[in-house]
Amino acid sequence: MTLAAAHVDTGDTAWLLAATALVLLMTPGLALFYGGMVRAKSVLNMLMMSFVSIALVTVVWLVAGYTLAFGDDAFAGLIGDLDHAGMRGLGPDSVHGTVPTLLFATFQLTFAIVTAALVSGAVADRTKFSAWLVFVPLWTLLVYVPVAHWVWGPDGWIRERLGALDFAGGLPVEIASGASGLALCLVLGPRLGFRKDAMRPHNLPMVVLGAGLLWFGWFGFNAGSALGANGLAAAAFLNTLAAGCTGLLGWLFVEQRRDGHPTTLGAASGAVAGLVAITPACGVVSLLGALVVGLAAGVVCSYAVGWKFRLGYDDSLDVVGVHLVGGVIGTLLIGLFAERAMTGGARGLLHGGGLAPLGRQFLAVVVVGGYAFAMTYALGKLLHKAMGLRADEEQEYTGLDLTVHAETAYDHGVLGHGAPVSHSAVPTAQKVKTQA
Repeated sequence: MTLAAAHVDTGDTAWLLAATALVLLMTPGLALFYGGMVRAKSVLNMLMMSFVSIALVTVVWLVAGYTLAFGDDAFAGLIGDLDHAGMRGLGPDSVHGTVPTLLFATFQLTFAIVTAALVSGAVADRTKFSAWLVFVPLWTLLVYVPVAHWVWGPDGWIRERLGALDFAGGLPVEIASGASGLALCLVLGPRLGFRKDAMRPHNLPMVVLGAGLLWFGWFGFNAGSALGANGLAAAAFLNTLAAGCTGLLGWLFVEQRRDGHPTTLGAASGAVAGLVAITPACGVVSLLGALVVGLAAGVVCSYAVGWKFRLGYDDSLDVVGVHLVGGVIGTLLIGLFAERAMTGGARGLLHGGGLAPLGRQFLAVVVVGGYAFAMTYALGKLLHKAMGLRADEEQEYTGLDLTVHAETAYDHGVLGHGAPVSHSAVPTAQKVKTQA
């Protein structure tokens, strides 16, 4: 949608350019975060699932995704029109608010990219790469794009009719990806050895580096959603930092009391949980509210990641436990902590707004979570029947890096007595052994 404005504000534009680059960096950061969490035999496959999402979602977004999400409403607040299909009618002089429309569209594109990549963590180690190439564009159009229109689009029903609040993506990003991850891992079934074999992260320094890049990019994600270089962006920036910190501390506190050991993986996961939860609330709650939101997510998500072992769903890298649960926490707590000074009018229960705001937030969570789960489950079943979603047993056992991509992550160096050898010179049995 192109909105009339007197002029493009150069300060707002400069900030949104930087924020867009920051959000794009989140997908390589996610690749490292996920890549370190899987076993060594599938790390390259995990990296590839994130990186290829950049290309796939970009093409889909430019062809039809942007206009369906942010074009003028075409049907009852559910979907946008096709007036800007292929970015038709949009040029350097098109303006959205105080920034170029092309920049706004690119900023929103980076959200769609990282959301699709998030889903991959739930089905790590066992998904056909060819099926992933088909799943991502279809999922983007069928799940992400409609929900983005509901929440942010012109006359989207969640924003305009229900009145639920979501500043930077708790519903279309966190809850949609988490519910979709749950659906897809149920379609695929558990990994070989789930609940029997140890499936520990193979590279914790990589996990921490990925979490750090995600945290860095998250400032663009949240503060950039103010769409301007202003006080609201500053408040969202500070709230993002604060919630990430309390999420980290809350997770470590639980680990110390429960297990006796605060872990590196726990620190990285706790920070991400806090960042997930503050995403919908960063421009809606005060600093104190942000501290509470992050702490709640760190504590609750540290327990939620263990639910898969009791309930039997194999959410490989805890997309459900962190993104779905964290997104629900942050979205619901808006109903408690929303402040008029931040929202321009809406107030949460603890600030005299009554139960109605909490009810609106709850309904939005249920509808978006249910829609994303149902659509993803149906899409997964369809693709599984049409082309097979799951890698075969031999590929999964050997590792997807070698069997799918003909590469391995860690054996390209010097072997034996110091003589460099090519990958093809390493016996197959030795290649497999190194990946176990």
